[in-house]
Amino acid sequence: MKKYELWKEIIFRHGPEKLREFPGFQDESLGGELAGQRSSRLSLQYRVIYSVDRDVVTVYVLAITPHKY
Repeated sequence: MKKYELWKEIIFRHGPEKLREFPGFQDESLGGELAGQRSSRLSLQYRVIYSVDRDVVTVYVLAITPHKY
């Protein structure tokens, strides 16, 4: 939960592009069925899946899910 709060704070203060400067989040764009969405690592198990509407800088959190290995 603490890492999710940090993730939200970074986006709120600096925008989603700033996440790429923090290697622990491993922020990346997704492909396949989730093309156009992004993923950030919250822990070894959990990821936040989100999309960004760049016109108004709105972030939509689509899911916080355990990563499937």
